[in-house]
Amino acid sequence: MKVSLLRRLWVTFSVWVIGCYASALNRFTVHGAERIPGSGGVLVASNHISAYDTIFLPWAVIRRHPLQMLWAPAKEELFQSRFMGLVYRSWGAFPVRRGRDIRAGKQINALLADQKVMLFPEGTRHKDGVLGKGNRGVGKIIYDTRPQVIPTALTGVNRWKFPALGAQGAVRFGHPLDFSDLYALEDCKETHQLIVDRVMEAIASLLQQDRGSVDAG
Repeated sequence: MKVSLLRRLWVTFSVWVIGCYASALNRFTVHGAERIPGSGGVLVASNHISAYDTIFLPWAVIRRHPLQMLWAPAKEELFQSRFMGLVYRSWGAFPVRRGRDIRAGKQINALLADQKVMLFPEGTRHKDGVLGKGNRGVGKIIYDTRPQVIPTALTGVNRWKFPALGAQGAVRFGHPLDFSDLYALEDCKETHQLIVDRVMEAIASLLQQDRGSVDAG
């Protein structure tokens, strides 16, 4: 998908402003960003603990890859305000209806041919920081598109209250996951579940690494 230079400049500038708030006024740290590929279809698959996730994840990715986009499906209620809808769209978010949204699914698949996309496999926020079960639909997306999947763990930001000052938080990116053994299996619900289970296991492992420094719950 072609994106104008002006839009990419806006996204890069705005995420740096947010980054100053996150890391200068607070203590939000980024680990493993060098593991995010610079090109090709990339799926950043993260746990979901706060509304801040949809702001800080783009910053953590784009600070490493300026002038790129991190596309993200978002619930359609966020676009009810015309102004906020324009803001969200300018960042790369696009509306998704609750339940099965075939059009949004096709858009995600098309983007993953050569773009970076952010997804929360749990499908909803878990404010207590406890990792939920992965949605089988994410496994289907991975099976169909074969992107580079980066497991991602967010910690601490579920305790932030705006305007936070001196608050702790972190994002940790894992190594790209290998699904070659699962891609050899039949295209079915069981295979899709095995794929997303592997993603969730990787996220759980990353969360365990950060529990000593940032309270995930």
